Amino acid sequence: MSPVLDCRDADQLLTALRRARQAIGRGELIVMPTDTVYGVAADAFSAAAVARLLAAKGRGRQSPPPVLVSGPATMRALVAEVPAEVDRLVERFWPGGLTIVLPAQPSLTWDLGETHGTVAVRMPDDRFALELLEECGPLAVSSANKTGRPAALQVDAAVDMLGDSVAVYLDGGLVSTGVSSTIVDATGLVGDERRPVAVLREGAVSRAELREVLGDLLEPDPADPDEDDDA
Repeated sequence: MSPVLDCRDADQLLTALRRARQAIGRGELIVMPTDTVYGVAADAFSAAAVARLLAAKGRGRQSPPPVLVSGPATMRALVAEVPAEVDRLVERFWPGGLTIVLPAQPSLTWDLGETHGTVAVRMPDDRFALELLEECGPLAVSSANKTGRPAALQVDAAVDMLGDSVAVYLDGGLVSTGVSSTIVDATGLVGDERRPVAVLREGAVSRAELREVLGDLLEPDPADPDEDDDA
């Protein structure tokens, strides 16, 4: 059985982070707490590790995972361009429950799945997650659940669903919000023919809050926003 290490216990924290870092370095999966839901994580630059993540969840390449980062500077290294409006979103909502889709930096050698040249990035508001991201670098992270089942809000639920497909489980207790991040597509802000920002999934950040920052650059509210389950 894969170990479950309590990040809240000072005596276990350093061991937990070390074991998680070693697992990531070997191309294995870990489960980690975030501010939204528990996430299953892999080295974003290891195609084999990302494929293992998708297989553990029962997903295909058509559902690429977002990438969690330790801060805006890391985001800038992963994307081709950061429009001024995205800077304002980051200033208002990061760290927190907003995932932003932008064109990926074309020089990066990675394979997250069928991304069509984009990457979804987020900075979580969780000290354990941020410490791990500082040590490991960007991680491909999706909600810690089998596709079609509820995202895990406590580590035991993740263990029940993912079992030994994960090398190390980090227990941070009940997650602070239990609401998946909002995902916005800001790729339309890049280039000469600018298009409004599209809300791909409404979650922790509401459309009303987004409109406070973006104004008319946010698309009109649809009748039925799409659903998904990433962290």
